[in-house]
Amino acid sequence: MEENFQLIDPVAFSLGPIQVHWYGVIIGLGIALALWIAMREGEKRGLDKDLFADLMLFAIPIAIISARIYYVIFQWDYYSQHPAEIIAIWNGGIAIHGALIGAVVTAYVFCKKRDVSFWKVADIAAPSIILGQAIGRWGNFINQEAHGGEVSRAFLENLMLPEFIINQMYINGTYYHPTFLYESIWNIIGFVLLIGLRRVNLRRGELFLSYVIWYSIGRFFVEGLRTDSLMLTDFLRIAQVISIVLVAAAVALWIYRRMSGYATERYLDVESKQQTKQTKKAKK
Repeated sequence: MEENFQLIDPVAFSLGPIQVHWYGVIIGLGIALALWIAMREGEKRGLDKDLFADLMLFAIPIAIISARIYYVIFQWDYYSQHPAEIIAIWNGGIAIHGALIGAVVTAYVFCKKRDVSFWKVADIAAPSIILGQAIGRWGNFINQEAHGGEVSRAFLENLMLPEFIINQMYINGTYYHPTFLYESIWNIIGFVLLIGLRRVNLRRGELFLSYVIWYSIGRFFVEGLRTDSLMLTDFLRIAQVISIVLVAAAVALWIYRRMSGYATERYLDVESKQQTKQTKKAKK
C-alpha cells in the first residue's frame, strides 16, 4: 500500500540554475558551529584566536579528498571499470573515516608548522568534531541514505519519533531503520560527555582519545544495522573493523603515553596557571 504524504525536498533553494541542497547546508552549519566552539575554547586555552580558522582552510578540502579516496579504494572493483567517475563526488560516495584520517594528518602537520601541541589542539577540537558529525548525519536523513534495514511503521511509531522523521524513512515503498538518528543521538551524548570531561582535567591528548573511543563504539553498533556498508569481505564491514582498530589503538596509546611520561600536562593547565597569576597579583 502506497503511503500518501509529502517527503522533504532535498533541494533547499535555487539560485537560477544552481540548486543548493539541504545536505550541503546542514554540513556547512555543522562545520560553522564546530569551528565557532573550537575557536572560543582555543582562545581560553591560550591559542591564537585564528588558529582553528586557519587550520580549517586546509583540513576541509583535504578531508573531502581523503574521504573520496577512502571510498574509491574500497569500491575499486567498480571504479577500476569506470575511472571517469572517480572524481564525480557530486554523485555521492564519501566516507567519514577517510575524512577523519585526512583531517587528523593535516592537523598534525599544521601544528608542527605552527609550533603548537597537536594533542592540545586535538583535545580542544574533539567536542566540536563529534558535534559536527551529529549535525551532519541529518544531511543523510534529508537524502534518505545511510539507513538501516526494513522495519514497520509501527516499529518507528513505538520509538516515539516525530511524524516528519517517520515519513522520511519511507523509501521506495518500505520503512527503514533511522540509523542516521541513532548515530546522531550517540554523538550528541558524546559531545556532552566530552564537555564534562574537560572539567575532569584529563592529561593532554586523553580528551581526543576519549572521542575516538566513544565515537568508534557507537559507530560499530550502528554500522551493523546499515544496508549500505563498504565491505571488506562478504561478512566484514570495513567501518566496524576500523572502529575496533581505533578503539584498541586509542586505549593502547592512552596507556603508552601515561607510562612513558609523554602525558604530563593537563587540559586545564593554562587556566590553572592564569588563576595562580591572578591570585598572586591580588595578594600584592
